[in-house]
Amino acid sequence: MGNIKKSDGFELERLLVLPDYVIRDIEKHPLIAPFYVTDIGYFPRAKYHYRERIHGCDSHIVIYCAEGEGWIEINGTKLTIKPTMLMIIPKETPHRYGASEQTPWSIYWFHLGGTDVDQFIEGLGLKNNLSQLKFIKFVKFLEIFNNCFDFLSNRVYSHLHHIHVSQSIKYLLSNVSVTSALTNQDRNKEDYLDKAIHFMNENMNKTIKLDDVAKYSGLSKQHLTHLFKSETSYPPIDYFIRMKMQRAAQTLDLTENSIKQIAVSLGIDDPYYFSRIFKKIMGTSPSQYRKIKKG
Repeated sequence: MGNIKKSDGFELERLLVLPDYVIRDIEKHPLIAPFYVTDIGYFPRAKYHYRERIHGCDSHIVIYCAEGEGWIEINGTKLTIKPTMLMIIPKETPHRYGASEQTPWSIYWFHLGGTDVDQFIEGLGLKNNLSQLKFIKFVKFLEIFNNCFDFLSNRVYSHLHHIHVSQSIKYLLSNVSVTSALTNQDRNKEDYLDKAIHFMNENMNKTIKLDDVAKYSGLSKQHLTHLFKSETSYPPIDYFIRMKMQRAAQTLDLTENSIKQIAVSLGIDDPYYFSRIFKKIMGTSPSQYRKIKKG
């Protein structure tokens, strides 16, 4: 079994590779040619995942590990990749990477082409550097990633869609860079937020109160609410509900569980109330969301 190696073909994966004729077309567009996505995907629990490019790739590769573990070897240096870690492999750089045999990673990834990509990544200080995202930043990462995937899937030939994706990915990577360069004061804020969101994540199947989150994070209710509003635009409990709906959306994508089962797993006994909240936040009902083709 140890000799099994797969580059793709994982259960419930999402994968999009731009056709050559589309790449040739967008390379001629002045707003897209400097920076564009050529490939994008999500490999959940990617057992036996392995890729080797002895001459490197003709595009930059961005890999973010959401769960499990894996490894990346660049120019003979092997790095262990754990949850919340993001790595950019520069184009034309020999490399190998793969999932852990014991706990295979779940990764979000995309390839970048364009005349300005190398300068952009180097300018942000992300070239050959391993970055880490706090959970709160991962939520934003996931929102942008899913938006870009859906935009490209729905209108792969649209210049406007490619311009939108280009700018979104630039914002995503600049956000990673800024997070890596936080001041001590900013890091304290991040730590408090991360602690509060960790508590929410661990209690996704329950109903929690603002008092509970404040006590766990070590802040007053007023300070915690101000921090959440300034950093996420939502009060803590509203943010917690949005986390639940994001988890519900992932469960709808990855399982056949009934809407009632999903609601109960998130601490919501009334499936009709759950459906109303889901539609309010996600813009569509759970049943309609499940029918939407997502790659």
